[in-house]
Amino acid sequence: MPAETHMERHPMTRAEIFELVRDRLADILEIEPNQIREGDSFADDLEADSLALIELVEALEEELSDRTVGFRIEDEDLQDLKSVRDAVDYVESKAGATS
Repeated sequence: MPAETHMERHPMTRAEIFELVRDRLADILEIEPNQIREGDSFADDLEADSLALIELVEALEEELSDRTVGFRIEDEDLQDLKSVRDAVDYVESKAGATS
């Protein structure tokens, strides 16, 4: 295994977190990433159902577990994630992002 896989990566910026959330959500919803804005509501603006949100959580956990050991979105926190901004804020607070 290459040595760089064991090194701590730099903390993600808020813009990088938004890009990650947006890109994963676009894949799940089968829409273009540029159609997703940070202020969008999952249900109202993007018509994302609960299954899509679970897929997003799984994708984020998989991606971010490489960067932040033990990164996990708690089930009880999932109900508070109503918008793209909520998801970005949550990841930012858990992953120790930089501005």
